[in-house]
Amino acid sequence: MSSVHHGPENLSGPLYVTSEESKPRPIVDADGKPITGAAYLQGPVQIGKDSDFPSRWATLMVGSLENNQSEDPSIPGGEVSVCSGLNNPYSLGVIGDAAVLDNLDVAAEVNAGGDIIAKGEVKSQCGGHTLSAKKNFDIPHPTKKGWRLRHTCPEGPSNDVYIRGRVSNKREIELPSYWKGLVDENSITVTLTPIGSHQDVIVKRWDEQKVYLQSRGNMPIDCFYQIFAERKDGEALIAEYPGESPVDYPGNNDEYSVSGYHYDKKEN
Repeated sequence: MSSVHHGPENLSGPLYVTSEESKPRPIVDADGKPITGAAYLQGPVQIGKDSDFPSRWATLMVGSLENNQSEDPSIPGGEVSVCSGLNNPYSLGVIGDAAVLDNLDVAAEVNAGGDIIAKGEVKSQCGGHTLSAKKNFDIPHPTKKGWRLRHTCPEGPSNDVYIRGRVSNKREIELPSYWKGLVDENSITVTLTPIGSHQDVIVKRWDEQKVYLQSRGNMPIDCFYQIFAERKDGEALIAEYPGESPVDYPGNNDEYSVSGYHYDKKEN
């Protein structure tokens, strides 16, 4: 039997919508008293347009909202409030933490405003690749319509920083001021590429502020440069070590953020 109610109706106690044979656990507080405003729905439950789901896809189905009675008169011109869903791109909003106890399947993009922290490896279904093995980014191609561009980060056995550029009609390359406190001066390496002619450019010496150059016969210098140095703020990276997982790293794990591990919270 079904009934139709016209107008709002308030329920003062918990709401139970179940089959007759179902025996749901009472929704009560720590003292055993019924919690006003709580609800138990055995399901399935659908919220939204009747055409959002072609069949029963889940116990709870939340589709886009279309309700012409949701206009907000406080908006000039009688526009429809974003809360109505007519102008709202979201079908579900959660204020506060949310928990998923089993698998979470997402058919489209996952957009995160903060870190994505996983307790295991983050894997792609495209060939079963482990994304933690390569640090990539993938964007629409800037010059070819219908193409995409994927780049990956360089990797190495030391915690390096670098600068690159061009030096013209100068005999010195100024290092960033913050390198003085960031890098080991003795780890600095310099690569020079002369432009236009062979100038026999060499690195004469260097310190924590500059790299000093010298050319054949003091001829004008015009060259590209690339300078690497290893960070000194912390331990040197241990590239290889025995173990089964990142927690076996023999150095200070507090200095690293590894996929699957959140060292700020000391959790894995």
